[in-house]
Amino acid sequence: MAILDSLLTWFMKKRIHQIELFMKYPHDVQEEWFQSLISSAEATEWGKKYDYNSILTPEEFKNRVPIQDYNSLKPYIDRMIKGEQNILWPSDIKWFAKSSGTTSDRSKFIPVSEESLTECHFQGGKDMLTIYFNNKPESQIFCGKSVVLGGSSQINSFSSDSYYGDLSSILLRNLPFWAEFKRTPNLEVTLLPDFEEKIEKVANITIHENVTNLAGVPTWNIVLAKKILEITGKNNLLEVWPNLEFYTHGGVSFKPYREQFKKLIPSDNMYYLENYNASEGYFALQDLPDSEELLLMLDYGIYYEFLPIENLYDENPQTLGLHQVELNKNYALIISTNAGLWRYMIGDTIKFVTLSPYRIQITGRTKQFINTFGEELIVDNAEDAIKKASESTHAIVKDYTAGPIYFKEGEAGAHEWIIEFEQQPDNFETFCKILDQTLREINSDYDAKRYKNMALQFPVIHNAPAYTFFQWMKSKGKLGGQNKVPRLSNSRDYLEPILDILKK
Repeated sequence: MAILDSLLTWFMKKRIHQIELFMKYPHDVQEEWFQSLISSAEATEWGKKYDYNSILTPEEFKNRVPIQDYNSLKPYIDRMIKGEQNILWPSDIKWFAKSSGTTSDRSKFIPVSEESLTECHFQGGKDMLTIYFNNKPESQIFCGKSVVLGGSSQINSFSSDSYYGDLSSILLRNLPFWAEFKRTPNLEVTLLPDFEEKIEKVANITIHENVTNLAGVPTWNIVLAKKILEITGKNNLLEVWPNLEFYTHGGVSFKPYREQFKKLIPSDNMYYLENYNASEGYFALQDLPDSEELLLMLDYGIYYEFLPIENLYDENPQTLGLHQVELNKNYALIISTNAGLWRYMIGDTIKFVTLSPYRIQITGRTKQFINTFGEELIVDNAEDAIKKASESTHAIVKDYTAGPIYFKEGEAGAHEWIIEFEQQPDNFETFCKILDQTLREINSDYDAKRYKNMALQFPVIHNAPAYTFFQWMKSKGKLGGQNKVPRLSNSRDYLEPILDILKK
């Protein structure tokens, strides 16, 4: 054990030096990866279609290859699922991550190559530990075990040699031996497809382990924590796992969950680290302990482009390179990867908060917004307003979603919110007023539409009973894994079925 720990420490120190290099020379690193990706894919069907052999610069690449989304790549991915190879990427691709970025019924299957596993996803996981140990060298997490809530994985029906599942399950099935040795419970339990059965078994097994760190989407870790406290009768997780010191999270904003975790883990020494990891790639890490900024990881086999959000629906949108971005402007993220996603718009929006080094914040989704009335409300606005209203009324929000109420019979429209509280506000009416007022303060377009209720009336906000969102997610078969509640929608597609649950 001591030898393994020493080797890990040596690798971490070496990696910190490499991270410092790409922070110092970001444009050189991105240029190197661009050239590597293009040359690697020259002989693929896609590379021949766009004559990658003659592409010398990013500008030529942008002019020749259109921006892609899942629909445009789906015919190629469907063929890969059925066993065809050398389509988008030269190495054989056998794994496909079933994307659950929203709770829509339509599934996406994102190719995961061997290169993306090792150079991107696993490198991100190792860097997460590296950064943590660099910031907290006295850490003892390797003296205990990690609990990771994974999804399910199964052989798909298209081919006997291609597999799909949540990204978390793919990563767990391919973990290096040393990582598997440090994890609990075993793989069979971790990948149980029935989420409620899995929570029950994970809780009963892990309460007898020395758990020092947790990883996963906050929503589902809270469900696990409550089950553990229910079984043990303890007041908080530190009474079950006294050496718990580290939680790495991602998938959703941590803002609505922070107060819940403080109650579940009442320690000033608990270290929280956010990572930006999606089915398409591992993009960023929180490298500073007292900041919510995420360091953009530039040497993971991904070439980045940034599309200004105001140009999202242009006929021929022009993207920016890393050297062209500006602070505090919203960009849609465009990626080209070592799994064969070319100029792929993943649907996330980000903004840069520092340019040396390049650190970002996730601001929302290109499709998770409300702009029915020209208010341009994004998830970042909603999170800030929820946070302010919660702090002011001592509330803890568990989950929420919002959408539009359309104009009718000469009446102005409105936003309709469904909010489920972990801890009720001191005064619900005050909470609603602060939420609305904060949105007006931070979003001038929203404020203009709310002026004298001319376009937008005061929002309709429902105080949902406990487990409302759990019931809805369960009804859609979306419990666990990377499934999460969509925060904002420009339609009422999410609101209506949840309102039906409220009426029962």
